[in-house]
Amino acid sequence: MRYLVQERIFSLTHDFWIEDEAGNRAFYVDGRALSLRETFELRDAGGNLLIVIRKKFFAVRETMDIEDANGLVATVKRAFFSPLRHRYEINLAGGPRLEAVGNFRDKDWSLADEGGALVGQISRRWFRVRDTYGVDVAPGADDALVIAIAVCIDRIHEDEEHHDERGGFGFGLR
Repeated sequence: MRYLVQERIFSLTHDFWIEDEAGNRAFYVDGRALSLRETFELRDAGGNLLIVIRKKFFAVRETMDIEDANGLVATVKRAFFSPLRHRYEINLAGGPRLEAVGNFRDKDWSLADEGGALVGQISRRWFRVRDTYGVDVAPGADDALVIAIAVCIDRIHEDEEHHDERGGFGFGLR
């Protein structure tokens, strides 16, 4: 299933809808910009809370946790050392890992499991609308989790870009 994400993620309200490929509202991202640490809630179209995304307050690398009603589901962070390609590591609570690889600035990357099987793909190429990208979830994958991972990576990447523009230092090569 393919979803349409508007890049309003970083507006003052941090709230936005994610639509499915038919144009129906599928998920709502509710940002809690005024909380001590940045928090996003992913809700279904009916308003039911599916996932909470929280930025870790103290971490060597920017890190975001994805939680559901049962607790921690995944942790998303930029790979510490990646000299040949841009990538993010996603550690799932059950033990396996996912890896996101590609061009994060241009929103053209893929998400795969440890065996290399595609779990999701994120791309701007599918849409002609400015500031829009698609999240294509592989059959059998958890749509809400893949979207949450995309939101995390987008947020972390955006924060790193702003940090570097202000004269900060980055740990990953670009």
